[in-house]
Amino acid sequence: MFANVGWGEMLVLVVVGLVILGPERLPGAIRWTAGALRQARDYVTTATDQLRDEMGPEFDDLRAPLSELQKLRGMTPRAALTKHLLDGDDSLFTAVGQLAEDPRNAAPARAAAPRLEPEGPAPFDADAT
Repeated sequence: MFANVGWGEMLVLVVVGLVILGPERLPGAIRWTAGALRQARDYVTTATDQLRDEMGPEFDDLRAPLSELQKLRGMTPRAALTKHLLDGDDSLFTAVGQLAEDPRNAAPARAAAPRLEPEGPAPFDADAT
């Protein structure tokens, strides 16, 4: 639940709580918050167990797509492209990475086609504008 909250954020929360609540009421507020989170976690665990008991094997069928979504949430764009579009072959990314490291290994560029310069100013039609 709080997996992305780091120590810096926790320190800011404690300082803000200390300023707002004061040193006398802060320990009680922390105890109350911890108890409320523990109680909420127990409610969720109990509800999950009841659903599992009532639904039986269908509950696992319901959880399978959710676990698949959880796997997709953790994917980086590169991993998603590699897995779904390139069938796990990441040689494209390694080749681009090698090219970025040393561009001299690239294939020689093709000769550019000659540019045609216009002979005069572009035609202007006053009625069209």
